[in-house]
Amino acid sequence: MKAVLKKTLKFGFRLLLLPLYLWFELLARLTNEDSIFQSISQYLSLIPGKLGSYCRAAFYWWACPNTSDDIAIGFLTVFSHRDTTIEQGVYIGPQCNIGKCHIGENTLLGSGVHILSGNKQHQFDDVTKPIQQQGGTFTKVQIGADCWIGNGSLVIADIAQHCIIASGSVVPKPITETYGIFGGNPAKLIKNRFTKEDQENSDQTKEAVT
Repeated sequence: MKAVLKKTLKFGFRLLLLPLYLWFELLARLTNEDSIFQSISQYLSLIPGKLGSYCRAAFYWWACPNTSDDIAIGFLTVFSHRDTTIEQGVYIGPQCNIGKCHIGENTLLGSGVHILSGNKQHQFDDVTKPIQQQGGTFTKVQIGADCWIGNGSLVIADIAQHCIIASGSVVPKPITETYGIFGGNPAKLIKNRFTKEDQENSDQTKEAVT
């Protein structure tokens, strides 16, 4: 019964946010799409409590590609690019800044996490020009499923599945090792989430299969 009620509630919020989404689509055809998207995201971020979380989930379900409405987006969290995908079960805490990214299912982001749109947003090779005039490119950062990114972390590159990023860490280069615990600036491997016993059991299972 609870699941049915929740599903009905989400459907109702999708209908409620449909006019805002249609207005966004209209304005996006007349001016810069991401600029309008950011403005709406800022507005929605100000709605507190469960009401705000449902509103944000419904709008991003409409506006962002392949995004689930079974997500929780905290108060004062702002998205900067429409080309962002949030999978089912993701929790994003309050006061986060989410750039162009794909976040895998069941991943958790603490408060104040910043995900930048890659590390080439600003070119600076030409010293005769101001940096703001040199342009740059946005990259869609990939964050794997079942990750936990601690409060105040800064993510600039991809993160593999099942990883933990310690609070306040900076991830400037891709993390490719799954099940790792990383921390620091720059983030480095602290240890693997598998214990020695887990690894032995895994090896025994593989031997039994083969």
